[in-house]
Amino acid sequence: MDNIVLSWFTIFFSAIFTQNVLLTYYLGMCPFLGASREVKTAAGLGTAVTLVMACTTALNWLVYYYILIPLNLEYLRFIIFIIVIAAFVQIAEIVIERISEKLYLALGIFLPLITVNCAILGVCLFMVIREYTFVTTCFYGVGSGLGWMLAILAMAGIRQKMVKSKVPGPLAGAGISLIIAGIMAISFMGLAGVIK
Repeated sequence: MDNIVLSWFTIFFSAIFTQNVLLTYYLGMCPFLGASREVKTAAGLGTAVTLVMACTTALNWLVYYYILIPLNLEYLRFIIFIIVIAAFVQIAEIVIERISEKLYLALGIFLPLITVNCAILGVCLFMVIREYTFVTTCFYGVGSGLGWMLAILAMAGIRQKMVKSKVPGPLAGAGISLIIAGIMAISFMGLAGVIK
């Protein structure tokens, strides 16, 4: 039992740091670069992505193993996973609009784009490819969401500090953001081997 719990926490922490879905696989880069100008907006989007990723990964595991496999419809997993993600995002969008209209307006177009955030679909597909159990999938989904949120919060903090910095003209905007993302990815790779 102790080895199983240790395995769950290993997957959880590696999903945050060493196997960060954003900085290792570069999934979810569009909202990462677009919504990381302010820490508050990044925190809101990161929270929404974490919630959606955690819930849809668990829901898609149930759909895959209890509906698609018994009916021999595994080939429909891409379409079905996207439908589950889209439905859940619509619910999350309605809740965010009711709770905080300011956050809803700040997130703008990026909130509906969570539906097509490839990081969420990627995590759902990784859990199928790696044949995780339901509990392992839950840990992996939450860890991946927190890892994505950690990366976007770090980027937002750096970009807010850089507003007052002198960035060379050709690197201004997306160029410096991609360089920062690369440096962040290298620093996260430095944690490889810490968790075994």
